[in-house]
Amino acid sequence: MLKRITICAVTLILGAVCLEVGGNFAPQSKLAVVSSAEAIVGRPLTPMSVAGVTRRTVRRCAVGVYNC
Repeated sequence: MLKRITICAVTLILGAVCLEVGGNFAPQSKLAVVSSAEAIVGRPLTPMSVAGVTRRTVRRCAVGVYNC
């Protein structure tokens, strides 16, 4: 039982260390193939904006996904 607890503790500690250290090695170069995603809340095409939700609901009602 003590061996299992030790293995779990070591695994959790190593996982936490890897997550903490991994953030420091993120590429900061402008030569990246994919740029960073920037979604401004409130814009019509963001997933949780009121305009975006309304647009998708109207489209789904027109197609027949919902019974509107």
